[in-house]
Amino acid sequence: METTTLNAGKLNSIREKLMMGFAAIVLCYAFLWVAVLAAHVSHSHGSADAAVVVNSITPAVASVVPFAVLLGCIAILPVIPRTVHWWENNWNRLTVSLSCAGATLAYYGFFYQGTISNHLTHGASVPGISTAMTVLANAWLVEYIPFLTLLFSLYVISGGIVIEGSMLGRPAVNCGLIGIGTVMASFVGTTGAAMLMIRPLLRANADRKYNVHTIVFFIFTVCNTGGCLLPIGDPPLFLGFLRGVAFEWTLSLWPMWLLMNGTLIALYFALDTVLWRRESPDVKVHKGQKEKLRLKGGLNLLWLTGVVLAVATLDPSRPFPGTHWHPPLYYREVVMFAFTALSLWLTSNAFRVANSFNYDAILEVAALFLGIFVCMQPAVQMLNNYGCHLGLDAPWKYFWATGLLSSCLDNAPTYVVFFETAKTCVVPGPTVAGVSESYLIAISLGAVFLGAMTYLGNGPNLMIKAIAESQRVKMPSFFGYMIYSCAALLPAAILVTLVFLR
Repeated sequence: METTTLNAGKLNSIREKLMMGFAAIVLCYAFLWVAVLAAHVSHSHGSADAAVVVNSITPAVASVVPFAVLLGCIAILPVIPRTVHWWENNWNRLTVSLSCAGATLAYYGFFYQGTISNHLTHGASVPGISTAMTVLANAWLVEYIPFLTLLFSLYVISGGIVIEGSMLGRPAVNCGLIGIGTVMASFVGTTGAAMLMIRPLLRANADRKYNVHTIVFFIFTVCNTGGCLLPIGDPPLFLGFLRGVAFEWTLSLWPMWLLMNGTLIALYFALDTVLWRRESPDVKVHKGQKEKLRLKGGLNLLWLTGVVLAVATLDPSRPFPGTHWHPPLYYREVVMFAFTALSLWLTSNAFRVANSFNYDAILEVAALFLGIFVCMQPAVQMLNNYGCHLGLDAPWKYFWATGLLSSCLDNAPTYVVFFETAKTCVVPGPTVAGVSESYLIAISLGAVFLGAMTYLGNGPNLMIKAIAESQRVKMPSFFGYMIYSCAALLPAAILVTLVFLR
């Protein structure tokens, strides 16, 4: 393997860069927490006053303009030739993100006349700057930090696991690799599973003439539809967990998970079998020594397990299982950072070099969601007040409404919008976190499954496209990809609707 030729000095330099990057991100977290909390305390002297009552006036329609602008930038700038390279710079993404967030906070600070519930102190703001600071604290301290910490931990730890091996990309082999990644997606996150499995899949199909469809179906399943069984599987579900959905609740989605992924993998196998027959005879003969798959960096599986257990048991809003002890705020995040640090310290640098690991992808997520979590607050408020009047009165309507928006926007904020909408609608039957269970099932499936409809629906989609193109796989354009998704993903989604969501 190429990494074996790296000298010890270069590997030590890589270790130093990784650890310095980790330390810098932790310090940014600490600064963010201190700065927001200090500003919040200095402007919210009346928030704990018992006389202050939450007066949630519906924000003006114009208040959602920054949210629309930010989501529009995420959707459009990466596909415009003149802006695509400019948008690739994370500093530019951060500038756009914070500018939109600043516009939203300005509205709350100078124009909004109502008050906001404080999720940290359980009090309320007073109109003015205090309200803006409360919105900022709710968005960054309550939602953003737990959300990004989970993604960061899974991303960094999985980056230390290498799957090696030389196999021939026959239909059965490809289905096996995609199937393994699909199962892993719920337990190490779609980002983690995608980073682990894409390189063995690319190596297996490197000599094939017809390999684009393999990467497309990989995006469908491993990057999206495979991640609905646990909150750590896909970002929308973790946001639901932060809003009170039980950690184990998503396991009840296994019948839908099985039907959707089984259908997609069956469609892939049929298509790949046809295309395999068109390959030249030379391609069908394995070149070089055949090697079975080997996993290196297996110690990181222990750290991944630790992260999963931390998310499941260290929720500050619930007692630790079997006790009356409530974990302190951010105790869970500190534990996850500890597992991440152990992974960086104890994993051979050669493994991350083999994975071409860097922090670029997670920094892109961090930059964009700094603004998204702030900008979506007016939309969430509006849906809390008027969501039940939108005509969404059946599970299938929630599934397709959530799914279609998740197709062209990021699926995480879309999930939150419809989660809050469903919370305002009272329907017979069991509820989960204040939402009708039938509606929550539809929203969860719509966000996770149909986030695969375009490259923009979920973060790993574009990451896998970029990795495949770096290996000279000619991936389809934005609309070319949608031909695949409309032909394969839509029929599978219709099947799920007819079986489970009528």
